[in-house]
Amino acid sequence: MKRWLAIPLGIALAWLLFTLSPLWTLYNFADAVRRHDTAYVETHVNFRTLRLSLVRQIVGAVRVATDSDEDLDPRDRQRLNEVAYGLALALAESLVTPDTVIDLLDDGWPDKLDLRKPDGARTTGLAIHGFGKLMAYYAAAEMRGFRAVVVPIPPEGPRAQRTRIRLRLRGLTWRLVDIEMAEALRGEIAAKLARALAKARIGAGGGK
Repeated sequence: MKRWLAIPLGIALAWLLFTLSPLWTLYNFADAVRRHDTAYVETHVNFRTLRLSLVRQIVGAVRVATDSDEDLDPRDRQRLNEVAYGLALALAESLVTPDTVIDLLDDGWPDKLDLRKPDGARTTGLAIHGFGKLMAYYAAAEMRGFRAVVVPIPPEGPRAQRTRIRLRLRGLTWRLVDIEMAEALRGEIAAKLARALAKARIGAGGGK
């Protein structure tokens, strides 16, 4: 009987250790952010995947704004969506660098970019000062199958104020592959691009 019990207990222990393994990477990321260690970030971030994700987030935020504008005809809306994609791609390029990833994870806001932080917006970065904080991240983390985990930053607080990062296992190493920006940040980026799109709309109207 004891031998049969050892098998499920061993499996449960192995699963527990596996779910704890991303915490080591998370702790190292927090330390890299604190020390501004761009070398660590450069080797532990999939910048291609991150760039594509940020483009999708930015374009999605802008598209919501343009789709709600009933004054746009389908042709103008299509043209503005194409312009939005180009602007989002350029902005994502500026966001996806080791320095800017650290800047974003430091307090949830890319201070080096010309983006106004809304009044009352509370942003918190990736900081792990003790075992208790590490366990708070563990409790809030969401395993996505065997090779991915989503971690909210901070682990507590309203979802709209959280930055969410996704780590994916590659070989024996967890790497950061996605940063889901907080709602306030996405809104500010969309507002900035909307101003640029307004100019494009004026140009489109002048060509009629």
